[in-house]
Amino acid sequence: MSNRFSRKVITFHDRTLPEEGALAGYAMLLYILEEETGRRLPLPNTLALVTHKQQRYNTNQWQVFANRYMPKENEIAHLTFALKYEGIDLLILKEFFLYSGDGLVKTMMKNEPTSQYSRRVWFLYEWLLGENLDIPDLKVGTYVELVSPKFQFTGPAENSTRHRIKNNLPGTREFCPMIRRTTKLETYISIKFPEIIEKNLKGRNKGLIRRTAAFLLLKDSKASFAIEGEYPPNIRARNWGKAIGQAGKKPLTILEIERLQEIVIGAKKLKHMGIRTSEGFIGEHDRETFIPMPDHISAKVKDLKSLMKGLIDTNNLLQNSNYDPVLAAASIAFGFVFIHPLSDGNGRIHRYLIHHILVLMGYTQRDIIFPVSAAILNNIGDYQDILEAFSSPRLDLIEWKATPDHNVEITNDTIDLYRYFDATLQAEFLYECVEETIDKVIPEELDFLEKYDQMTHQINALVTLPDTKVDLLIKFLNQNNGKLSKNKRAKEFEELTNTEINTIEELYATFF
Repeated sequence: MSNRFSRKVITFHDRTLPEEGALAGYAMLLYILEEETGRRLPLPNTLALVTHKQQRYNTNQWQVFANRYMPKENEIAHLTFALKYEGIDLLILKEFFLYSGDGLVKTMMKNEPTSQYSRRVWFLYEWLLGENLDIPDLKVGTYVELVSPKFQFTGPAENSTRHRIKNNLPGTREFCPMIRRTTKLETYISIKFPEIIEKNLKGRNKGLIRRTAAFLLLKDSKASFAIEGEYPPNIRARNWGKAIGQAGKKPLTILEIERLQEIVIGAKKLKHMGIRTSEGFIGEHDRETFIPMPDHISAKVKDLKSLMKGLIDTNNLLQNSNYDPVLAAASIAFGFVFIHPLSDGNGRIHRYLIHHILVLMGYTQRDIIFPVSAAILNNIGDYQDILEAFSSPRLDLIEWKATPDHNVEITNDTIDLYRYFDATLQAEFLYECVEETIDKVIPEELDFLEKYDQMTHQINALVTLPDTKVDLLIKFLNQNNGKLSKNKRAKEFEELTNTEINTIEELYATFF
């Protein structure tokens, strides 16, 4: 048995270790689970190893510990190591508890009943498995935070008197993504983007801000459809833009999600609107056999009730707390699209939820939204990468077979893959999009409208044209790098002389 704990390795799954060492913490728990049960789980973004050297350092995928950190050769030591140095991974912990049974927890509580790690393991066992062990309530001891704020972002704390633990998990048993405390996220949170946008809008013409807001709504709506490869009629894009503009006004419920789907889908109603009644996947079919070729497999239909209740309850928990709004938006919105509870419209509603949470938690104002979809469209490759970061590791763990109607039938239990996941990469990406909207998208839109107004004034001083034709003229110039094509001159603006058009083109070059 001891060979398992002291065995030196140079690779683990598809990851190469920075140097030879022994697996520690969650890496060892994963190794034990696979060896004893054949069960594989998605690897955390970073794992731990201990080398024979005295050096301590980190890489993108590994925390490397010096020899003095080596845990004792038993499961309890590695479980304690994981909580002490790596934080909480709910998916691995639940699987490990199912494998180890309650004997491990009882041993820890018998040997060290007041240890913070014994109590945290005890609480997590009962919380994750939904059962109380025959261990008496603790009567003494100071309360200990369950989630260490050193490693992960914490939710609102609730005391568990039984364990003398402050439960500060950022979610509920039915849905609880975790986000690691990274340098990138710490930096973004410290920047206070809402204050920057407020400062940038101060002193601006209120009418200009209102028009900018209207343009941004339409821009975001069109971008959200474009991300899905759709280019709907203008009226449908405007209707969805109007819905985005009302984000934060209604609480998030199943009925509200179904109402939003009606707006997104428009006239082309699906056979089954609302929460799915059949399994689903994203991907293609084999050209010859029509067998599904999934890039992402949606949560099982029988799990949707629990997952959606968990998502909504966690949304309510985080909204009514001091949890960072962008992190909350990442957890809920990406959780929604990973679960994929609808037959169609998931992506657009997922992006709507970002607006909804940012507005509801006071991060953005209703009078000017952050056009997040426009920023996502500008970074579509990165967006696909962070969606795949969730989906790809899970594809190998979901067992399925093809159905006669060319769908998938999931044959194993998968609910925890969707309720317990690490949303750090998604949170970092969302913050990058927020930064881009404030540094680039909103200022560019404001700047364009200011120049548009100045250009309109100059054209009206030069020639007499209806407002609609002035608007068209500027749009045509904008579309064609400041030049009006011969075709447009002849068809749309035959009343203008060449001299007038040349002057207008010079004005455009001056302003834009």
